Amino acid sequence: LMSCYRCAIMEIETKFRVLNERFSLQHDRNPIDSIQSRLKSPDSILDKMLRKKLPFTLEAIENNIFDIAGIRVVCSFVDDIYMLADCLLQQDDITLIERKDYIKNPKKNGYRSLHLIIEVPIFLQNTKKLVYVEVQFRTIAMDFWASLEHKLQYKKNIPESQAKFLKDELYDCAQQSAALDKRMQNIRNVIAESETKEEEKQDFLPIFLRENKG
Repeated sequence: LMSCYRCAIMEIETKFRVLNERFSLQHDRNPIDSIQSRLKSPDSILDKMLRKKLPFTLEAIENNIFDIAGIRVVCSFVDDIYMLADCLLQQDDITLIERKDYIKNPKKNGYRSLHLIIEVPIFLQNTKKLVYVEVQFRTIAMDFWASLEHKLQYKKNIPESQAKFLKDELYDCAQQSAALDKRMQNIRNVIAESETKEEEKQDFLPIFLRENKG
């Protein structure tokens, strides 16, 4: 079963690498900064099954735990997140099971990300199997904040008097991170608009002038 989830991760990673390559050829930039993957450990799966009060069987695992195979796609800009998510979901072998947009609707602690649960087919020796994969999309700023928040929330022996202060500080950092993403997106939009106008000017030039300018 775990081998099937590993195969599903490889399938989705390949899809994103292809999208990144094609986008690079067409637009001379890469929307994906990095791709990370993880496979939930058997102990974590057991803990989740116990919390959900489910029987520890392969069938129950496959039908109830949707985040065993996980992929995180880190982008530079928020617009790239939605563009890549749309490109993935338009592929005819991908089925969307669940979508949670924590970018437009952040969690109370400030966490932001776009989560998709998808179903992808993997082709085995003599059969096809449908497997669930969780895909998380984040900007670099979102990923930086979430990684640190995850480490800090598991720190022990923090006095209660400091716990609220740290919680408030992390929330404030999340707000600043969101503001940074917005400003960087605006900067990129201005640059993209300028490049479009320059290309439009080029289109009106006679061929010999376009070649000379090039």
